[in-house]
Amino acid sequence: MCFSPIASFATAGLTGAIGIASLARVTQPRELPLAATPLIFGVQQAVEGALWINLPLAPSGAAVAGLTLVFLLFAQVFWPVYAPLVVWSLEPNERRRRLMLMCLALGVGLASYLLWRLLGGPREAVIVNGCIVYRTQPGHLVPVALAYLAATCLPPVISSRRTILALGAVILAGSVVAYIFYWEAFLSVWCFFAAAASAVILGHLELARRQRLQPAGA
Repeated sequence: MCFSPIASFATAGLTGAIGIASLARVTQPRELPLAATPLIFGVQQAVEGALWINLPLAPSGAAVAGLTLVFLLFAQVFWPVYAPLVVWSLEPNERRRRLMLMCLALGVGLASYLLWRLLGGPREAVIVNGCIVYRTQPGHLVPVALAYLAATCLPPVISSRRTILALGAVILAGSVVAYIFYWEAFLSVWCFFAAAASAVILGHLELARRQRLQPAGA
């Protein structure tokens, strides 16, 4: 995340541990993508931690270029597709599932566009005012940002499951805070808030596991 390599690696370790605990609570195959989410966030945060270490040493080096690309692939290409897919796989309500499929289709289209921009244009990571800022070629900032929020935040917000709704609320609140206070470093700060929501994921899986065990123990 922003602010320091210690913060990035600490977040990576914490979300990784939550991911392991989440996977241990999976009782149905469709829960696996959600349970794996904290681990994926952990990897992404570790990548940014490595960027913090390498940027002051060789800002134009191959390591920084590779790490920057990996982080941006996570942030701009992976999450717009994976996030709505995870929530859709857990949703029991058919009408809401159809709405989530629309978000998924939007995410796929957005991810394809951003991947094309990433691979075809300049990209860099720089430290600005104590934050890592990711810069790519100029694009349609407002439409892209709205499409990104719709793909990543709307599916959990419209979920019929209260814990998934809480997850969406945390991520959406993080988006607002990141945009208002850290708009230049939005990607980095937003991903931190999303990683912080890993605790909600663990809570959801633990609650679901207890609800399934309750009839057997009754």
